[in-house]
Amino acid sequence: MGMFHRIKVGDLMIDSIDWEMTPEWTFGTFESWGGRERIRNNNERIYYFYIDNWGDEPKLLLMERGVKHARIIAEIEAPSELVKRCVDDQGESAFYDQTFAIDDDIRTWLIQHVLDSGANNNLVRPISEPPVVEDMGRSLPIWDGRPAAGEDFVELPANPAVLTDEEVAALIGRWNFFDAEANPGGRFVNHLHDAGNRTIVDQRTGLMWQSGGLDIASLRAINKQIVALNQAGFAGFHDWRLPSLAEAMSLLEPVQNDKDLYLDSNFSNQQPFIFVSGQRNPGGYWFVDFKQGRAFWSSGTIPGGFGRLCRSVTT
Repeated sequence: MGMFHRIKVGDLMIDSIDWEMTPEWTFGTFESWGGRERIRNNNERIYYFYIDNWGDEPKLLLMERGVKHARIIAEIEAPSELVKRCVDDQGESAFYDQTFAIDDDIRTWLIQHVLDSGANNNLVRPISEPPVVEDMGRSLPIWDGRPAAGEDFVELPANPAVLTDEEVAALIGRWNFFDAEANPGGRFVNHLHDAGNRTIVDQRTGLMWQSGGLDIASLRAINKQIVALNQAGFAGFHDWRLPSLAEAMSLLEPVQNDKDLYLDSNFSNQQPFIFVSGQRNPGGYWFVDFKQGRAFWSSGTIPGGFGRLCRSVTT
């Protein structure tokens, strides 16, 4: 981190600028799960200046960045010759990318004219972006509150299990789950109903699901959040849990939805892959990846995972 400086953007007062952050470094810091040592938590925000040269004229912008979060919050009315000179100094790299780190001259100008005691708010133009509302898909039939029953009801394995690769392949085949690699022709039919309070009931399996879920974290942190949700009684219930691998696989759809997930659109796109209550033999943890449409295994802490909790409505 660099020196502390203050800048006012509309009603927002930012009391620190990261002079070390550049567009080139953002992937390793915010997108690559193995490169987030600079970030303490998912709610942390870092602010940095950069130059955008994608349009007719280069612009000096202020970025607000975090894990799964990127928002341009202001354009700075800097002298055009100063910004253009920085672009010209990029050399051959300008042919491959059009977002650049600022140079020392721009940094000095910002400190003298925009930040702290030299602040000229007329040079800071806030940029407002309309909130993005996720499309939650077609309307589902309303759940009548009755447990699943009938000939079409299936009870999937629900208990935590330690599974080998071969056992997972057999499980996928037994239930004809879709898996883009192991069973691309598979299809498990769901009977989804809207249960309100951001929950969905599958009458085929007797499971109630979160339509959203938990943000990326370690398995230990996810389990702590589950305890807290149950104590608070999320959606009126106190028995939420991680799904088994079979239960999570049952949600996979053989065709990607308009959110590019192998999942019904009534589920949020904010949990692209999720933990399940299954470990791998000889090591690791099982996940279900809705982005790639498959089961996979990895460490329980790196890269971590998201959570989509379920509970039984058959008891």
